[in-house]
Parts: sequence; structure tokens; C-alpha cells
Amino acid sequence: MKKKLKICLIITLSLLAFVMIILFVLFINELKTLKSLKQVDDYGMYCMTYHGDYGFDDFLEQGATSDKDIEEFVTKRLLKGIPIKFNVTDSGCTAFVTKNENGDIIFARNFDFIYAPSLQLYTDPLNGYKSVSTVNLSFAGYSEDNLPTDGISFNNFLTLAAPYLPFDGMNEKGVAIALLAVPEVQIRNDENKVTLNTTTAIRLVLDKASTVDEAISLLKNYNIYFSGDIYCHYLIADSTGKSVIVEYYDNDLQVVETDKEYQVASNFVAYNDLNIGEGYTEFDRYDKVINKLEDSNNSLNMNDTIDLLNDVGVYGGDGIDKLQWSVIYDLTDMSGKIWAHRNENNVIGFELLK
Repeated sequence: MKKKLKICLIITLSLLAFVMIILFVLFINELKTLKSLKQVDDYGMYCMTYHGDYGFDDFLEQGATSDKDIEEFVTKRLLKGIPIKFNVTDSGCTAFVTKNENGDIIFARNFDFIYAPSLQLYTDPLNGYKSVSTVNLSFAGYSEDNLPTDGISFNNFLTLAAPYLPFDGMNEKGVAIALLAVPEVQIRNDENKVTLNTTTAIRLVLDKASTVDEAISLLKNYNIYFSGDIYCHYLIADSTGKSVIVEYYDNDLQVVETDKEYQVASNFVAYNDLNIGEGYTEFDRYDKVINKLEDSNNSLNMNDTIDLLNDVGVYGGDGIDKLQWSVIYDLTDMSGKIWAHRNENNVIGFELLK
């Protein structure tokens, strides 16, 4: 009997070891990705490097016409069957393109929202450009009462959906993009085109565009729908200093250019000088940035840029600070700064091509 039990135990342990080896092989990139997850600010800011293929080229072949489609793709391709539910709510943001004292092209943005933990994500796809992007983790279901932890844990698995959820970013070619909410859009989709959503359109630009013009051409090849019916436009810039606002109006993709050396975007429709706003502080924030850039002759050092972003961050009607994160991308040397919730005491530097 003892001999039989010993044999059974050996067989069981052998099978368990075999299963563990198989699981390790199947999940090696996911485990490496989760191992890189680190919290960098107590407010709920994280950084992570994505290892392996996140299947974006496959996604571009089929696209998605609803958040459910993206949820199903991400669940099957990245989360190994663990379901995800996108959580979309409205936001108010400010972004601008200027230069620093060295003449570098600077892309700066605030993301104003209800409480939103954030993730700075590094990706290096085989068939695309290396990039760093900022992900709104509340979009993936995280909250103040449910945050990721450092490293590998079951609760962290939803962060693997991050490549499909960027809200802003910069790639190795010096192209940067950010979404900002607007009160309305007018779009007509082409049944012959694949459809992307708000955030996968950003992933398209980060992975595939080397200039602003390429970004516009790429976006024109796809339909778009806006997750949660939260309409957005995009500020896009590149290392040459060219910048545009891309909007969806008059049933087409519209490109809003500038005759200045800088460009500013806020939460209003800029196409054709329509200036359709939300009725809050979008024009005040816009004017404040314009005035600062004019007064400084379109040259801001890092401290001035940080101060300006913090100054135009949104406070709600109840006085609650809605500024969730601020990020500055230097499109000339591929570096930047990011910080959470106006916390000037923890401004985190980063380099994309380190």
C-alpha cells in the first residue's frame, strides 16, 4: 500500500510539474509583463513594459463596431479568457504643442476626469514603432478601491489589456497624440472600411505613423466609433513641429491646422471656427494657455510647462480636483515627464529610447 501511494504521489507531482511548465511556456510573456508592473505614485499611477505580441495587426483586420467586440477580442487574445468590461465616462482635458528653451518640440497634456488610476505603458511591437503611452486604468475596471499591486497577481491580469486603452502617447519617430472630449461629432461610416474605437485609433497612430501626415492618412483608412458615446477629437504632433487637431464633423474626418508655431486643444469643436463647447471652462483654459505661449514667445522651460499644466487643470463645481495626470513629451529627444494629480513633488522623468 505504501509503495502504491508513493507511486501515485510521484505521478501526481510529475503531472503537476508538467502542467506548471506548460503554463509557464504559454504565459511567459504575460508573466514578464506583469512582473514589470510597478506603482510610481500613491495616487494610483503605475508603469509597465509590455512583452510579446498584443495582436494589434490581427485586430486591424477585423476592427470592432462596439466596446463588446473589443472586450471579446482582448479577453480571447490577451487575457486568456478572463473577461473585461470597459468603463467609460466623460472627461475634460487641455493639450498644447510648443517649444522649450532649447528649441525642442514639446507636447503637453492634462487629463481631467473623475478618479482614474493611470498606467504608463511601454510597447515595442514587432511590426510597429516603439512607444510610451498613458492608459486610463478605470477604463479597464480599476478604481480607488480596486487598484493593481506591484508584480504578478491575479488582480493585475486586466492590465494586460493596456495596449488597447491608450489616452495619449509618443512613439520613437516623434509622433504624439492625445484624445480630448468634445460635445458633438458628425460621422458617416463607410461599410467598406474597418472600424476602430476611440483608443485603438490612438494605438494605430502610435504603432504605425512616423509623421503627422501619415497619422492623418492612416486614420482616414478606418471608420471610428466613440466608446460610451463620449465624443473626442485628437491633437497630433511630430518632431518637425507640425501639429493638427483631427475632428469628425460634416460626416468626414476634418483636419484643423494652425498658422502659429504652437497649437492648443481643449474641449470644443475647432473645425471651421465653430467653437462648439461643453459650457464649462474649456475656453478659459484654452485662452490661458494661448496667453502664456504668446507672452513667452512660444518657449517654455520645463518648470513653466509643469506650472502651466497644473494651473489649467480642472476643478469640479464641488471643488474636487479632477486633474488625474499630466504628461510632457519631448518629441525631439524622446524624453518626458509625468506626474499624478498636481503632485509637483513626484514628477517622474522617462526616456523612450533608453
